[in-house]
Amino acid sequence: MSNHRSRRSFIAHAAAGFSTFALSRVAQAQPTTEPPPRVLQVEHGVAERTGVEVNARQIPSFEPRDRSRVRFGSLQYRSGLVLTSPYRGFGGLSGIRLDAKGERFLAISDQGGWFTGSIRYAGGKMVALDDVEAAPMLNAEGRPITEKRLWYDTESLARDGNLVYVGLERVNQIMRYDFAKGGTSARGELLPTPPALRKLPTNKGLEAMVAVPKGQPLAGTLIAFSERGLDADGNLTAFLIGGPSPGQFSVRRTDKFDISDATLLPSGDLLILERKFSWFTGINIRIRAIPLKSIAPNALVDGPALFAADLGHEVDNMEGIDAHVTAEGETVLTLVSDDNFSMLQRTLLLQFTLVE
Repeated sequence: MSNHRSRRSFIAHAAAGFSTFALSRVAQAQPTTEPPPRVLQVEHGVAERTGVEVNARQIPSFEPRDRSRVRFGSLQYRSGLVLTSPYRGFGGLSGIRLDAKGERFLAISDQGGWFTGSIRYAGGKMVALDDVEAAPMLNAEGRPITEKRLWYDTESLARDGNLVYVGLERVNQIMRYDFAKGGTSARGELLPTPPALRKLPTNKGLEAMVAVPKGQPLAGTLIAFSERGLDADGNLTAFLIGGPSPGQFSVRRTDKFDISDATLLPSGDLLILERKFSWFTGINIRIRAIPLKSIAPNALVDGPALFAADLGHEVDNMEGIDAHVTAEGETVLTLVSDDNFSMLQRTLLLQFTLVE
């Protein structure tokens, strides 16, 4: 979630090169000509497919106060990058999914854009991004979804093979894309969702999604988490969409943390990335592990914190998490931050090994 009212401006008026009279004359002279495309409703939206230059600066240690430290809770720091780009639309990264090798990635910005590319490694450490490309998310008509008012807050990403799901927080809707039909050029379709999901808070709603694969409990289910949609007891609301037992459940909320993303491990543990912010303590993040088998309709689930960090570490507004297993059998977590397109924030890509 980003504080769009305070940190982002919107395009209020479309630029026009002709007067109303001139437009009417053109319309009369060329009645079969298609109308000009509408302007994207977001400042940093991706208007068309394009290659993107991304610069990467390595982060040698996760805790600048103690550069020799590599262990943080149940995680061991592997490497990190600070990412910058001259491309105006690069930033606002709110979700990421990697291939089985942890190399190719699919990411989304929260202004309706896809980003694809590869992570380059040297000695097991991330050193750069290659072949980065941006593309607009398309609706069923093949137009950028951001042409529609409020359809820009793309905060959550889930993938099940060629099926890719994107959650829009501002309107609390889910788009489904079949990447077998053109990859990021595929047209999206609205996924039917529970009425209660669409009633989540406008700017604290749909924030994280996980698609449960075959072989796991709840296989075929799309699990959707709210950022801070609360139940009657003040816990975080979540939904089971499709699968063997659709319904609603809750995640115990503690210490005022909100959910920003989630990923599923082969072990059957669901990892939830959480964060909180205050003007006194700044940004705090943590990762909790919740057994997938404990999730069921009407359940209240909880789990231990594996990791916690604050501004004393190399963190920012961490919004995305994914996991992959290396050829050596190590489980690697990848985290990405949303810089809110602000000069005061950074786009970080961090990797840790799960050691417990």
